[in-house]
Amino acid sequence: MRKCFLLIAGLIGVAASVLSAADMTTLTVEVKTLSGNPVDRASVIVKFVKGRAKMKLGKKILKTWETRTNQEGRAKIPPIPQGSIQVQVIAKGYQTFGQMFDVDEEQKTIEVKLNPPQAQYSSHQ
Repeated sequence: MRKCFLLIAGLIGVAASVLSAADMTTLTVEVKTLSGNPVDRASVIVKFVKGRAKMKLGKKILKTWETRTNQEGRAKIPPIPQGSIQVQVIAKGYQTFGQMFDVDEEQKTIEVKLNPPQAQYSSHQ
């Protein structure tokens, strides 16, 4: 009886992990200039907004991730729940980028092109 219970509990655990893995996305954010050059050390903030986030058998799912891009301009985000996410990119010498995206694949790459800063305007001239 106890072996049967352990077998059933094990199968339920495996099924739950397979189902929760199917609802997750591994995200890569590529940050480039308008001319296509990579931007390194840019801050990338990804916030889960809404979707299919479920509790993982006692584990809390993160809702916000913060990282920096590498020399190739890439930031890899650990698996996140599928649904709507907000991506914000901040880099010195560029305009801040912010946009909402829908993710429903197991792997997704988001390419971000940063604009140069706008000229400052003054009403005193």
